[in-house]
Amino acid sequence: MSIISGFSKLDKTGKINWISDTFFGSKPEVVKTLKQYWNEDLALQNLHDDFIENAISNYYLPLGVAPNFKINNKVYAVPMVTEESSVVAAASLVAKLWQDLGGFKTEVIGTEKIGQIHLNYKGKFEDLKQHFDGVYDQFFEATESLTQNMRKRGGGIDTISLVDKTADLEDYYQIHVTFDTKDSMGANFINSCLEAMAKVIETDEVEVIMSILSNYLPNCTVKAELSCQIKDLPVDNPELFARKFHEAVRIAEIEPFRAVTHNKGIMNGVDSVVVATGNDFRAIEAGAHAYAARNGKYSSLSTCSLENGYFTFSLTLPLALGTVGGLTALHPMAQFSMDLLGRPNAEELMQIVAAVGLAQNFAALRALVTSGIQKGHMKMHLSNILNQEGIVGEKRKEVEAYFQNRTISHKAVLSYLKMDI
Repeated sequence: MSIISGFSKLDKTGKINWISDTFFGSKPEVVKTLKQYWNEDLALQNLHDDFIENAISNYYLPLGVAPNFKINNKVYAVPMVTEESSVVAAASLVAKLWQDLGGFKTEVIGTEKIGQIHLNYKGKFEDLKQHFDGVYDQFFEATESLTQNMRKRGGGIDTISLVDKTADLEDYYQIHVTFDTKDSMGANFINSCLEAMAKVIETDEVEVIMSILSNYLPNCTVKAELSCQIKDLPVDNPELFARKFHEAVRIAEIEPFRAVTHNKGIMNGVDSVVVATGNDFRAIEAGAHAYAARNGKYSSLSTCSLENGYFTFSLTLPLALGTVGGLTALHPMAQFSMDLLGRPNAEELMQIVAAVGLAQNFAALRALVTSGIQKGHMKMHLSNILNQEGIVGEKRKEVEAYFQNRTISHKAVLSYLKMDI
């Protein structure tokens, strides 16, 4: 048993030494590995340490840039944080392919955020409704100090309603609240408002179970679109490509097994920009996948149409993003990413993220219906293997040439290197 009391009270070195002694037999290389990722700037390292509890080191992921993203006639260089090798390359390729065809057209459809107070009440709905109506104005009074600054920016609480859910769960009701949080993602704001409102509604008969925001936001959505004449598609044999591409999207619309992977490709792009800007990719993932199942069956987030000689490919997804507060305001690299994007507001960031998600989806489907997904992946896989083995210069070029039209695997590459020696 490796039980410890007071771990959080140890300093960072003490935590590392305990981990090394307890789980690695006091190996000095464990301590060295963790400490080599500490930032030499002590103030900066302390900032990172304060992001979470029990921090022992930093875990770096690459920050890349996808240039040439033309979105509503404005060109961006988009920051992307990801460990998946082909993501940034794919996004950059698609951005360049569509530059001369008008680029991406995007629009924000809605920005409504949602929070709920979950209640138990054993009496009649009419009596609860009378109580709700009687304290309705007090909800706003109880949140006055919280909403004051948000209202100055044009946001705040939009609607408050009582919902009867007893058909689904005995004695269960909700206070359903909608918010506009402007450029803030709004999680802390929403939760604080809900907890203040819960104190207003609660009585000896009305029991508050919990008060919490929802990450399912079907009315906080953005749309991104690519469109051109089929004959102008930047591919060989555009008619055949358009037909197969359209069919591939249709398959993702009706087949959940395909739809999950299809949407995962979209989120490769979405998450990378969300992480780069210091936003909550887990909330975005949860909301997007819930939205994909909003009609009772999990389906594609993107759609494709071929009409009157035009190819149109679009993506609609919920995105609750912030450009002020939270990690976006604290993390130096998030600050850099926001500066690189020209300090967009929340709605502009929603549109940038959606465009990158659509680009990623286009790249994946383009590969799938033409050369296959593995060609690009395996090229990057070979690069990773060669990096791992320290192969550089002319030798690297030789290996890359050898595997140009051969199956790539770690074993095959090592066998070739050994044979060549």
